[in-house]
Amino acid sequence: MNSTPRDVAALVARAAEPEFAAWRSNIVRLNGCTNPIHLAGTSAFIDGETGEALWSYGSPVYGGRLLVACGNRRVSVCPTCARVYRADTYQLIRAGLVGGKTTPATVSGHPRVFATLTAPGFGPVHSRREQDGRVRACRPRRAGECCLHGVAVGCRERHAVDDRRLGEPLCPRCYDYAGAVLWQASAGRLWHRFALELRRELARRAGVSRTQLAESVRLSYAKVAEYQRRGLVHFHAVVRLDGPEGPESAPPGWASTELLSAVVRDAAGRVRLTAPGGLVVGRRVLGFGRQVDIRPIAEFGTGDLTSAAVAGYIGKYATKGAEAAGAVDGRIRHARELVLLPVRRHVLRMIGTCWWLGGLPDFEPLGLRRWAHMLGYGGHFSTKSRQYSTTLTALRQTRVEHRAREQRAALGLGDRSVVAVGQWRYAGRGYSPAAALVAASVREGGEGHGGALG
Repeated sequence: MNSTPRDVAALVARAAEPEFAAWRSNIVRLNGCTNPIHLAGTSAFIDGETGEALWSYGSPVYGGRLLVACGNRRVSVCPTCARVYRADTYQLIRAGLVGGKTTPATVSGHPRVFATLTAPGFGPVHSRREQDGRVRACRPRRAGECCLHGVAVGCRERHAVDDRRLGEPLCPRCYDYAGAVLWQASAGRLWHRFALELRRELARRAGVSRTQLAESVRLSYAKVAEYQRRGLVHFHAVVRLDGPEGPESAPPGWASTELLSAVVRDAAGRVRLTAPGGLVVGRRVLGFGRQVDIRPIAEFGTGDLTSAAVAGYIGKYATKGAEAAGAVDGRIRHARELVLLPVRRHVLRMIGTCWWLGGLPDFEPLGLRRWAHMLGYGGHFSTKSRQYSTTLTALRQTRVEHRAREQRAALGLGDRSVVAVGQWRYAGRGYSPAAALVAASVREGGEGHGGALG
């Protein structure tokens, strides 16, 4: 971080104060959280039998406030809290593949695939293509071939990974920005219809009704949305077949990995959704792109695509947002903000299209202005079906209980019957300049407890 001599002087002055160690500890235990929440109040441990106050805490430092981590999942906002969220997501996904966290280990033998569903094309964009380890030409076409606006329809360059043109349309005037934004706003509903279509297609191939299907097999999934460089999301998902009781029961013999792969592919190609506002921007029927990648997940450490690799991949993308496509973190509240947005032209055009369409009555249900900073996508980044595995809430509760046991042990409370009583209220967020220096040193030097990822 950028610090000034005044900030350093404030930290030196703070270090000379008697409560410096406690003040510093209140910051260090957050492991470098960038935007902590301030709580004001008290908490105490009360003997459950005698009513005696065994221990009390009222945060005598940092202005009488207790600092707690912000808990933001996005790595661009808070790398520290995003690291915890990524680890939790890893454990959630992995538990649904090999067992653990209340999920039986026998689930590792159930059919499961790793599927990627992409957005369709709305116009040619610059891309980096690789084949057999070699970078290929972006979009090879005959020399002199141009679009209606006189722009070359091809690009023979071999783009570097950090080329700013990646994801940019070859001709912005040809690019269907309205279609791209409407697809983005409808992506969550497309996924929902895809999940329903999976069950319909599975029942059709099994030759039974959907009601009868539930008596022999259940379908579970966990998915994450990832922004592509062109500003559109695509979905990575683990799809698994279980028996009628969920992960605790084995699926019937006819429910194979090959069948599941075919069902996922057919369902992805069949899902359709009519976009609103046909009189304004023309009738559009939305669906997933033709590029559907489906790969079987190997058991344990065998095969090309292991459970650990899939869990790590999904965990990584669960902490990213629209900033991965070059968009902004915060919500846009006024049209005048569009003038000063520090984004590339393609992203600005998508944001502008969201703002324009969002102001029309036909598109009001989509909330395009509300989600303009997300390029129109307002869906959840990480979702799962109920019986896939454990939940993020359960993982966090386990961590809270673990820390509570550690605190009881540190206070020497042993097995005594203790009631925790507390009253806290929100009192602000962020750091003072001196505290920000301490937090930055924790992030850069690895000081602290490492996150207690559980």
